[in-house]
Amino acid sequence: MSHNESAPAGLPVQVKILPEERVVQVPACSTVRQAALAAGIELKSSCGGDGTCGRCRFRLRSGEVQEGHTGKLTAAEREQGWRLACQARVLWDVVVEIPATSRLTRHQILVGRRWEKAGDLQEREEEAVADLEPLYQEEELQLPPPNAADPSADATRLLDALQRRRPQAEFVLPPALLRQIPAALRSADWRVRVGLVEVGPDRWEVARVLPAAAAAPNLGLAVDIGTTTVVVQLVDLLDGRTLASQGTYNLQAHFGDDVISRIVHSEEDPDGLQHLQRAVVQTLNGLIDAVLQESGAERQDIQAVAYAGNTTMTHLFLGVPAAYLRRDPYVPAFAVPPLARAGELGLKLAPQVPLWGHPAVGSYVGGDIVAGVLATGVHKTPALTLFVDIGTNGEIVVGNQEWLMACACSAGPAFEGGGIKHGMRAMTGAIERIRVQPERDEVAYQTVGGQAPQGICGSGLIDALATLRESGIIDRSGNLVAGGSRRLRPSPDAGMEYVLAWAHESGTGQDITLTQADVKNLLRAKGAIYAGIRTLLAMVELPPEALEQALIAGGFGNYLNIHDAMAIGLLPDLPPERYQYVGNSSLAGARLALLSRQARQEALEIARRITYVDLSSAPSYMEEFVSALFLPHTDFSQFPRVLGKLA
Repeated sequence: MSHNESAPAGLPVQVKILPEERVVQVPACSTVRQAALAAGIELKSSCGGDGTCGRCRFRLRSGEVQEGHTGKLTAAEREQGWRLACQARVLWDVVVEIPATSRLTRHQILVGRRWEKAGDLQEREEEAVADLEPLYQEEELQLPPPNAADPSADATRLLDALQRRRPQAEFVLPPALLRQIPAALRSADWRVRVGLVEVGPDRWEVARVLPAAAAAPNLGLAVDIGTTTVVVQLVDLLDGRTLASQGTYNLQAHFGDDVISRIVHSEEDPDGLQHLQRAVVQTLNGLIDAVLQESGAERQDIQAVAYAGNTTMTHLFLGVPAAYLRRDPYVPAFAVPPLARAGELGLKLAPQVPLWGHPAVGSYVGGDIVAGVLATGVHKTPALTLFVDIGTNGEIVVGNQEWLMACACSAGPAFEGGGIKHGMRAMTGAIERIRVQPERDEVAYQTVGGQAPQGICGSGLIDALATLRESGIIDRSGNLVAGGSRRLRPSPDAGMEYVLAWAHESGTGQDITLTQADVKNLLRAKGAIYAGIRTLLAMVELPPEALEQALIAGGFGNYLNIHDAMAIGLLPDLPPERYQYVGNSSLAGARLALLSRQARQEALEIARRITYVDLSSAPSYMEEFVSALFLPHTDFSQFPRVLGKLA
């Protein structure tokens, strides 16, 4: 057979992947991306496999592939053997080389919290521990054995004893447990520990019945299911201690960086929803293994899970179609997640383990934001507060104990490295801090892990905009200004570009640059978030300076330089002491809900209290957005501290 033809359908072909020399067999006409996945190699895929982002490049060393969309590959690169893994289909046995720059590696993930001023968040955690009412609880009971005078049924005997212990509560006994109760009661000589799961307001389901003498740890998992990363904490339900924490990237990244790409995949591929649900469950199962290994705990001791995620992530985790989240009028299938069970979703836990999820406010303000408000106590403070979680979608809450308003603005993937020529997530080798030294025409930078730079992540991009503006290399409109710097040059793509790291310094062998197009993408991203903040404040006729505190949440926010964020007009120009980093507040809220019945009730109340603002129908938003497409803004009076520094 000629190698110009593909192997017969169904016939396996061999793919050898360098530099590991890993060999896999896949059906003919599979993509190189599919072969890499079969080999356990995760590739970057911001576009979800459409061939438009150009991040899954590989070099064809031998054999032939059928080319599809060539994306951003130049003719010279194609001549050198570069192809896109999501588009190239394997026709026969091939040898391919996949560089480090095309692979997903471990992110810089915030698994704890960062609270520079000890205060509300710490107090909230201490309150939950002081008054433990976890999602899973146990009661120790001494039951009277049956006799001729009292021949009541075993289940009746058990439920009556629970009712005497908790007169106001309602108890449910699942039919599956009835098979175990007769033997369990008698083998324990009628002295038992009864595990209870909260399934509603003061409504409890009997989860298990054990001998009282068989004492064992009671553990739970607090989970943050983010679009980019997933974090798990193992928590002792008896005393509230955190025993282990682990985080990694969400394997759903195979299907796109943003929620819209993933929703599209769930619609266009017949098995798309199943792919996405399995990917996040696979991510969680890996993290469960990791926290068990870190702590030395046993899997059977995990009795409950509380999680938080945005509306799309929650739908996909539960396997619920999310199609209508992206169609006008953008309606979710549910706002309050039903109590799920580990066995239903495929988690590597006992099948009956309950999973409690934070409620959503709307399609784009989800349970992660409700969890963040819960953890930080925004709903209980008299201080006018701004809460911002900056990511692909910038979620914003403004308010206090009297009122709460929220919106979501589509910042796009720029702050996650998407749409930026040398952008990347906060992985090893990503430039995360940068300063231009114009007098010497030099750049000082710091990378994640201290490795040679391979690209630049969100915090580095904000630093770069601020320092280039301060140095006069970027003007107010975001234009790279021609000057005497040898680092400033015409870009092969169009416009100008500025060299952040020369090829001999980088880990890719290529110059790492910031292009004119990159700057424009960043201006749109920062403009969307600032316009969202201004729109919410304008609706209640308050100026930004009325904000008494501003809370910056999320993994990206934790590494943000507040001064630079204000300098580029991403955040309001407030006294720096009003800003506080709160770290992974979504995870903190999940932990509170796991430990505290009061917190679970508050989460439901917060979701009901927040007024959701659809920015697409807010008349002032587009005007605010256009005004924010400058550095720092068209209205200088909004940024007096920034202008003072520039002057």
